[in-house]
Amino acid sequence: MSWLVSLLVLSALIFFHELGHYFAARFVGVFVEVFSIGFGKKLFSFHKWGTQWSISAIPLGGYVKMKGQDDADPTKISLDADSYNVKTPLQKIFILFAGPLANFILAFVLYFIIALGGPNVLSPVIGKVVDGSPAQVAGLQTNDTVKSINGMEISTWKEMAEIIEKSGDSLNIQIVRDGYMQFLTLTPKLSQSTNLYNEVVQKKMIGIGSAGVSHKLELGIGETFAYATEQTVFASTLIFTGLQKLITGDVPANELGGVISIVKLTSDATDAGWMSVLFFAALISVNLGVLNLLPIPALDGGHIMFNLYEFISRRTPSEAVIIKLTIAGWVLLFSLMGLGLYNDINRLIG
Repeated sequence: MSWLVSLLVLSALIFFHELGHYFAARFVGVFVEVFSIGFGKKLFSFHKWGTQWSISAIPLGGYVKMKGQDDADPTKISLDADSYNVKTPLQKIFILFAGPLANFILAFVLYFIIALGGPNVLSPVIGKVVDGSPAQVAGLQTNDTVKSINGMEISTWKEMAEIIEKSGDSLNIQIVRDGYMQFLTLTPKLSQSTNLYNEVVQKKMIGIGSAGVSHKLELGIGETFAYATEQTVFASTLIFTGLQKLITGDVPANELGGVISIVKLTSDATDAGWMSVLFFAALISVNLGVLNLLPIPALDGGHIMFNLYEFISRRTPSEAVIIKLTIAGWVLLFSLMGLGLYNDINRLIG
């Protein structure tokens, strides 16, 4: 059942992406011939509003085929008034950007729903205290609850960690132990740790681990909007940074995952509950938006790049160059998909 939910989630995210392209194309007067979820043999289709709506056998993406646009053969053009080819570069960029934008908007909506439901966050309750650490020297103990640091109220483990990492010298910590308030002073020290990308980094720490206690965030309407915005921006930054580190080699290529990883992680999220599914769906939606903005000719970002060139230079790119770059883009995409699939299979075997 969880695997079915995974495929439905992935298909829904692709649907919203393509729906963004569809509405933008119709808005500027471009005729949409085909709207497909998946590739390959059509399993189900119908005609409505002049468009063929299809579900195809290979659920690894989707596409909107507009009149006069064919990635498989860029030489196929149409000069009719309702064709993609006759639209201005800015109109084309609007159509192309609408797909990723739909994914960002969907992610925001999902994070907003999560915020309304009260997302679970780690409470600032101390679990393990490292021997010889500043925390142990100062007298912190397991099950202590941190209430404030240097006069700043603490409600989550994340807030506490951020304050410690950015701190200057000593910290005045207010804790609750066995129902009684206590005040302690300690000085963080630089220690080795790993970040979200499994890189070894130096950061200020006091030598404590979380007890794993969590609580629900109670957010007002303004805080709900702020939470959804913050999470969408954070997810986008996370993916952009991860891609940059992958390109520069800071993150090894074997960390790249494919569709199997996406389905498995969504499946795991399903087992953990619907809130986890929504959270992971939002993250994948942002992922789709970011990846499609990459300047690879087979993706939206590549087409945006061509149209930006036309807008700035006032001349269309060479047809031969577009064809060669588009082929190169498909080769790169299939290579990355192949690498992701290879890594997925290695993880499953391992």
